[in-house]
Amino acid sequence: MFDPLIIRDDFPILRREVNGRRLIYLDNAATTQKPRQVIDAIKNYYENFNANVHRGVYKLSVESTELYENARRLIADFIGARSWREIIFTRNTTEGINLVAYAYALHNLREGESIVLTEMEHHSNIVPWQNIARIKKAKIQYLPTTSDGYLRVDLMDKYLKDASIFSFTHASNVLGTINPVNELVKTAKEYGAITVVDGAQSVPHMPVNVSGIGANFYAFSGHKMLGPLGIGVLYANRRLLEEMNPFLGGGEMIREVSFEKSSWNEVPWKFEAGTPSVADAVGLAEAVKYLNKLGMMNVRGHELKITSYAYQSLMEVPKIRLLGPEDSEARTGLISFTLADIHPHDLADFLDKKYGIAIRAGHHCAMPIHTKLGLTATARCSFYVYNTLDEVDVFITGLKDALRVFKAE
Repeated sequence: MFDPLIIRDDFPILRREVNGRRLIYLDNAATTQKPRQVIDAIKNYYENFNANVHRGVYKLSVESTELYENARRLIADFIGARSWREIIFTRNTTEGINLVAYAYALHNLREGESIVLTEMEHHSNIVPWQNIARIKKAKIQYLPTTSDGYLRVDLMDKYLKDASIFSFTHASNVLGTINPVNELVKTAKEYGAITVVDGAQSVPHMPVNVSGIGANFYAFSGHKMLGPLGIGVLYANRRLLEEMNPFLGGGEMIREVSFEKSSWNEVPWKFEAGTPSVADAVGLAEAVKYLNKLGMMNVRGHELKITSYAYQSLMEVPKIRLLGPEDSEARTGLISFTLADIHPHDLADFLDKKYGIAIRAGHHCAMPIHTKLGLTATARCSFYVYNTLDEVDVFITGLKDALRVFKAE
């Protein structure tokens, strides 16, 4: 049985008090807290297995390499990749998308060709493409978003018919919208476009099968799914990886180096230059084991329950504006909103100081969609496996209290 009260016992930080109140952590779309199993796995690695990988024949190095490569295999299985060779370790989603931009697009995009994004993208899926478009003299188009947070899928043919690359988010970090990824990839393929998916807000929250989705590239971060900071994953079609040039040069990613030239290692290692973050890969593997034990369908079910409850409760708060789809089935476990004329930063500060509640305030690294909606900033609550309905009730109480304190009723 999925019980957040039992799950919470695995998270030491949730026992903390903040400003005299038990911490209520509602900023899971930014990063998630870490269970003791992940913390212990990282500690155990440094205490018993710490050595550089792939570069030693002594026992510690062999064991460290085995842990690192087993983590790759576990993650491949978790997201439904056909082969562990399709899994590249990165620092985060941002680096994964940049790898695609500079290792693939920079060498394959031609002048005048079109890159299609959506209006709901995180800066990590905008800025790299703007840089590539400037270098290659390509153009960028943005598939529009409706006022209630859905992609204009009715316009896909218009935007994708001339696209060379279509890069889009699986789930919005502002609107919460879960985009129809299979339909988007299928249509893009029909027009011959390469597809890149930002999975930062999807892989932690629902079952994802990258082979079934069929995208050429799919990037996500470990820290948003109970893993450590500083480790991410880029899934990529093996054929494309074989054809692509490396993103970074240095140790490990080479086969042979002479004074005149270099040749590259096999995939995935030719895209993993330098000493990797082995301990973080081990920690991410432990996070995957933890999520597998919970069951991703159960994770999704819990989020549906708590998000639906929170959305209905928020609708009863005066002078609130909620962003994104009303249908909880169409969104992940996050809700962005504005409250009367209270600045989101002031609201977040108030909730922290008086109630020990952590929420996000700002543009969430997604200025364009805020501009589209006539906003400069929003507040955002986001839920995960350890959040409870009681915490939502305290959050709602805090919002109503803020209206009184700021005299915004």
